[in-house]
Amino acid sequence: MNNFNFLMHRTAITFAAIAAVLFTSPALLAEVDTSAWICEFCPFESGHRADYEVGTSNVSDDSAYFGDASGYDEEGASLNVDGNGSYHDDGYQIRWTLEDLGLDSRFAEVSGGKQGTYEYHLTYRQIPRRIFDTTETIFVQAPANKLSLPAGWATAPLTSGFTELNSSLVSQNIQSERKSVAFGGRYMLSDRFRISANFSRQKRDGTDVFAGSYFTQSSLLPRPFNYETNEIDFDIRYAGDNGFVKLAYYASLFDNSNTELRWDNPFTSSPGAEQAALARPPDSTFHQVSLSGSYRFAPYRTVVAFSGTFGSIEQDELFLPYTINPNISTTALPQTQLDGDVKTTNVAFTLTARPHKKARVKFTYRYDERDNQTSQLLWTRVIADTFNSGEVETNVPYSYERSKLNLSGNFDLFRTVRISGGYDRTTMDRDFQEVAEQTEDSGWVRVRWRPNTFIEVSVRGGASERDIDRYDETVAASLGQNPLMRKFNLAYRYRQFVNLTVSASLPEKPVSLTLNALYANDDYSQSQLGLIEADELSFGADLSWAISETSSLHLNAGYESIESQQAGSEQFSTPDWRATNTDDFYTVGVGFRVNQIADKFDLQFDYVRSQGTSEIDVSSASGGLSRFPDLDSTLDSLRMRLSYRVSERLDLTLRMRYESFEAEDWSLEGVGPATIPVVLTLGADPYDYDVFVFGLGFRYLIGGADPSGDSSPER
Repeated sequence: MNNFNFLMHRTAITFAAIAAVLFTSPALLAEVDTSAWICEFCPFESGHRADYEVGTSNVSDDSAYFGDASGYDEEGASLNVDGNGSYHDDGYQIRWTLEDLGLDSRFAEVSGGKQGTYEYHLTYRQIPRRIFDTTETIFVQAPANKLSLPAGWATAPLTSGFTELNSSLVSQNIQSERKSVAFGGRYMLSDRFRISANFSRQKRDGTDVFAGSYFTQSSLLPRPFNYETNEIDFDIRYAGDNGFVKLAYYASLFDNSNTELRWDNPFTSSPGAEQAALARPPDSTFHQVSLSGSYRFAPYRTVVAFSGTFGSIEQDELFLPYTINPNISTTALPQTQLDGDVKTTNVAFTLTARPHKKARVKFTYRYDERDNQTSQLLWTRVIADTFNSGEVETNVPYSYERSKLNLSGNFDLFRTVRISGGYDRTTMDRDFQEVAEQTEDSGWVRVRWRPNTFIEVSVRGGASERDIDRYDETVAASLGQNPLMRKFNLAYRYRQFVNLTVSASLPEKPVSLTLNALYANDDYSQSQLGLIEADELSFGADLSWAISETSSLHLNAGYESIESQQAGSEQFSTPDWRATNTDDFYTVGVGFRVNQIADKFDLQFDYVRSQGTSEIDVSSASGGLSRFPDLDSTLDSLRMRLSYRVSERLDLTLRMRYESFEAEDWSLEGVGPATIPVVLTLGADPYDYDVFVFGLGFRYLIGGADPSGDSSPER
């Protein structure tokens, strides 16, 4: 048995033995120095170190939002395991980490290698996504790409006529899992050559929400999905005395298990439209080759870096028919598959120099191109499997070219003052969009004043102007858009901002304070319809106090306000209504840590309160002044951890977590499956929960010092 297998085997046996002894007699374990008999047959001696924690947690209530990404979404108890360990000997080392093995948010990693020769890693990660647990549906999934109506369902033109609705509703959580595994490593062919290779596979499966339209009616569907993405990354690198060069290859392969989704129509429909279908994201591949490197001209204190990347995206999934409605006559598809082909090019060059001991300059140029070479063909559109539009349309292969030039630098004006500045120019050329050519010029200046080692004041301000050659209204008209409408990402924009940061620490006192303030304004002065103006204002403060070697306190508070204005037209002409959106957010937090209370206890406490409010005011020529119901949310989060040191190697830990979240959302509150006459919904409720989590566990240290030389447990 090799050293690695022996280590893992011995660690597993040891871990099980500790758990058994602890649950039968914790006091006995505390009095015994188990490291002696643990490593009696261990070949690693002091080079072996492991730190494990086993415990149980109890969750008071079900909550999708609280369990999103954390795994604590269901009421009840769960066993959890965390740990990390290492072994090192004669230049060889191995490390492993375990997190939340008893939860759906588990993580495990093993890495190691021999210094100057090779490295490797193996990682597994699982992330749960929990969106809604208050949703219900009438649809039955069978098979994976079909949503069927329940037996005995009676169709009706409006949701109020669904006589079988209440008896047919079943709980359907909106949730998914993302599981990924990755492994790879690097090998030193010589002192100058190194090769690296990595592979990762990510699987995502679950249920999301999709709107299935029947033209005049719609259903919110619990859409199942099952995606897989495989990624390959390989490179070879040569390092010289003053630089390096690297040749790399990258591939990404996306696979969708289901090519289409079919669902039954619960509403009264015309003959042949009892069922609808929609294509799912198609399989695709992406291949990329890159060459990069840098060189340092030592006598001139200058570094030059470059990179060139060339890629290709391909998609050749077979097309679905125009419609599955047998009563609609259509022409033949112009071809059976898209044969999509997109070429990508990315080139970058950077020069960094210190022409003077007080000055540093940096020049960067980057060019990006997306060349969509997919053929343009003529298509006949069928609307929601209900009728043939009779219109011939052309697919649009969007492409663009973007170049960005940056020049920045700083200069130590005085011993206490440093000035910095920069200029950016970005140009964009697009195909098949309202704005073909667009240029943005940006500039900024920063002054940093540091009169002593305790205080630093920094002020940074700047402005940018995004200009366009012209807004092509014929393109907008072809999309059914008001010719006065301007998309915010394509419209003329003038942006300005100023940011102030003050950092201070008291002389000979372990107290530090940071204050920051930001104001920014976006002005779309040439837009008549669309986004007109946006303002952002924020303040923040952080205070840290190291009261003693064993205790500390921190406080923080923040405020942010975002206000935007947009104009629209009810009559598809000049502006006749205006809306103002105001979003305000407040956050306050406090926490403290006290260790070695009576030489046995460690206490940690953290509390955060966050509150947000969104107001939408509308002024129109026909309706006058009005306001949507406010959108409010309040979060209170408290965490507390108390540890008892039984011995130098054993800790007993008590954890408590409380979280309360309440959201007021008029788009969800009181909207049941049949509330909207022509839309069958899933009846999701706004988030509103109070959850307690209590945990009890033990943490044990095995072995001697880690490679860094620290033999004490991380407490």
